[in-house]
Amino acid sequence: MRMDHQLAERWIAPQSHVLDLGCGNGELLAHLQQNRGVTGYGLEIDEEKINDGIAKGLSIIEQDLNDGLARFADNSFDTVVMARALQAVKSPDVLLLDMLRVAREAVITFPNFAHWQNRLHLGLKGMMPVSEALPYEWYNTPNIHLCTFKDFELLCAQHDIHIINRFAVSDSEKGHTPLMKALIRQAPNLLADVAIYRVTKKESA
Repeated sequence: MRMDHQLAERWIAPQSHVLDLGCGNGELLAHLQQNRGVTGYGLEIDEEKINDGIAKGLSIIEQDLNDGLARFADNSFDTVVMARALQAVKSPDVLLLDMLRVAREAVITFPNFAHWQNRLHLGLKGMMPVSEALPYEWYNTPNIHLCTFKDFELLCAQHDIHIINRFAVSDSEKGHTPLMKALIRQAPNLLADVAIYRVTKKESA
């Protein structure tokens, strides 16, 4: 299971009700059901991935995330999960607020475009970077709103969204020394290529 999925799992309570946006073949949702006893649904647009998920016994609805979450009532879920898909929707800010309408908390992961390798690639080659976290060419990428740790945190501040927790990680972290892991935590916008956030809507005074 991907590292961002492993870390996101820590923030999802056992026996909770979960909505997984852009769930793919349902790998994370299946793991949560088997190991955390969660219930819930996945949303996905790729028919082949939907069929794979349904074959696992999952409840997956075919839907484009750009259509929003109007089918779900307020506070329908405990947690909404969105792994590496926020940057691929047309209006990330609108969808983020919708996520916090239908659930108390949201767990979001996305590639950090400010990672030093991306900066170096752009600076030296003058071309859009391709990496493990961003594996597409500029002309076929689904990522239309790439952002950074700082961008996301500013968005949260502008919309009164409270950041409960944050992980700053690298897809290749298994080979990192404890010192490198500590440096990533200290300078996430420069050194981490994947951002993982747990957020909730601030309560009105």
